[in-house]
Amino acid sequence: MDLTIVLSSFTLLFLAELGDKTQLMAMTLAHRYRPGPVIAGTFLAFAILNLLAVLLGQGLARMVPRELVLLSAGLLFLLFAYKSWRDGEEGEAEMDDAAHRRAFVTSFTLIFIAELGDKTQLAMIALAAELGSIWSVFVGGTLALWAVSLIGILLGATLLRSIPKLWVHRSAAVLFVVFGLLALWEAWSILGG
Repeated sequence: MDLTIVLSSFTLLFLAELGDKTQLMAMTLAHRYRPGPVIAGTFLAFAILNLLAVLLGQGLARMVPRELVLLSAGLLFLLFAYKSWRDGEEGEAEMDDAAHRRAFVTSFTLIFIAELGDKTQLAMIALAAELGSIWSVFVGGTLALWAVSLIGILLGATLLRSIPKLWVHRSAAVLFVVFGLLALWEAWSILGG
């Protein structure tokens, strides 16, 4: 493993992901759910995506059409916008095992779909192809994406707690609608609309 490639991959992908929609999603999810399942779902999604990126290189983009990814992401964002808006009206509930599983699955699914074919995954594909040291790129890139997500999750689980839950959920719903409509618009543009 080449430490220089690990560090350069980490730096590039950390900066690329900082403030990205995925970090905002992680922040919102951590406000809605306990941090543990959100961290686990987010980290697993990034690990799988990054492994696909470095192993499959540019073939990944050819396997899953971009418009299909965008369409799926757009619809998921709109679904979670609805859920966030609705959940803002509910009181704080204790999390049982089913709620933990739901938090994990929700986090994994949202992050996986949102990041599939995203700029950071494409950057990882390019780095792996250019530098040839796929495991160094995988380690550096994965640690970077985990670090950025963890910052968002910790902010969501702590700092956002001082803001009324209704406001956070309604703001998240608006953001999800914006992300969803942008993804659907881009998919429609690709399809020749």
